[in-house]
Amino acid sequence: MSEITLETPVSEMSYRDAVNQLESILRQMQSDDCDIDRLSALTRRSTELIAECRRRLLATDEELRNILSTLEK
Repeated sequence: MSEITLETPVSEMSYRDAVNQLESILRQMQSDDCDIDRLSALTRRSTELIAECRRRLLATDEELRNILSTLEK
């Protein structure tokens, strides 16, 4: 598998890879070595990752509710 970078489309990442990248970005932003010139790119990427993770969580929640509702019938 190829390395996940800031250029990797979020839609092509697994949920786990997206969360790992978010954690990595957070560590970078919290470090004293965070380059101010890179901050906007990191913030933009974080926003994309959060939106995609939220979308997947909501879709999974809906799917599970549908599956469980069939058990109640």
